[in-house]
Amino acid sequence: MSDFFRMGGYAVYLWPAYALTFAVLAWNVLSARRALREAKAEARRRMGLRPEPRS
Repeated sequence: MSDFFRMGGYAVYLWPAYALTFAVLAWNVLSARRALREAKAEARRRMGLRPEPRS
């Protein structure tokens, strides 16, 4: 198991790359969800509808 975590001596380079990849993917998902929520709110505002209750 420790061999896996050492990644053949490249762990110093690989683990930060994995962390950065995860952070970028998480930011992408959160950003897309926020943009969708804002777009829906803007569409409702333009149509003159009440805001949808948040769940």
